[in-house]
Amino acid sequence: MKNSVSKIITHSPSILLVVKDFLMLTKARLAISVVFSSVAGYLLGATSFDITICLVLAIGGYCLVGASNAYNQIIEKDLDALMTRTQNRPLPAERMSSQVAFWIAALLTLLGIAILYWINPKTAMFGAISIFMYTSLYTPLKTKTPLSVFVGAFPGAIPFMLGWVAATNDFGIEPGTLFMIQFFWQFPHFWAIGWMLDDDYKKAGFKMLPTGKKDKSTALQTILYTFWMILASIFPVTGLTGSLSLSVGAAVIVGLLGLVMLYYALNLYQTLSSQSAKKLMLASVVYITLIQIVYVIDKFI
Repeated sequence: MKNSVSKIITHSPSILLVVKDFLMLTKARLAISVVFSSVAGYLLGATSFDITICLVLAIGGYCLVGASNAYNQIIEKDLDALMTRTQNRPLPAERMSSQVAFWIAALLTLLGIAILYWINPKTAMFGAISIFMYTSLYTPLKTKTPLSVFVGAFPGAIPFMLGWVAATNDFGIEPGTLFMIQFFWQFPHFWAIGWMLDDDYKKAGFKMLPTGKKDKSTALQTILYTFWMILASIFPVTGLTGSLSLSVGAAVIVGLLGLVMLYYALNLYQTLSSQSAKKLMLASVVYITLIQIVYVIDKFI
């Protein structure tokens, strides 16, 4: 009995490390935020709530996001080893081989697409498009051109609309609007991150800022995309987005949240500091989370 307990205690740290490495490989926090967006989109599109479909969507969504992140880390293994922020990931730290990571990614891909196909074929199709664009286009372009952020904004904007498609098996103005909201949001969010981590990114040769510099031109573009994001976010109040609607009160709340984010974008333009970029990044995370909650609450009250 004592020997069995000793073996469990001895092996527990390695088991925990395997779990930790899996979560790092799939970027669990990012994957969960993506799943949150998909579930919000589902709630907006569903005429009646189906807990089974909602859970299946969450699991399938996590699988595909996790697979995308795993492929990304396989491709960028040597580059990750150059950056302080990513040196401790399982591949550059050599706690996991590329072969093992590939099999994990492949299994997650197959599971994710199969699970989403069970919901409906359109959901699986958009999920497959997302993983293809992220892995085959966005990832290799990061060291080639700042336009990688534009390309990456497409798969990054799919989750919110994916939930609607899962609920309705249809793609129209409604999921298109949800797509545009998250599409425009990508730019201030990722440029803020790129600004904060510019020195680290340069070690790996990543070109994440639109001008390649932490200058007023980059900050100005951040302001412009934040403004377009606000317009897209409140547009459903016009009644021109089919069954996707937003009350005047909810539109005011969404607009005010957008103005807060715009304030931080303007502050970045004035100061050109990494601290301002960090505040904008945090504001963007709060913004996208809160407006999705506002949209869902507004539908049901």
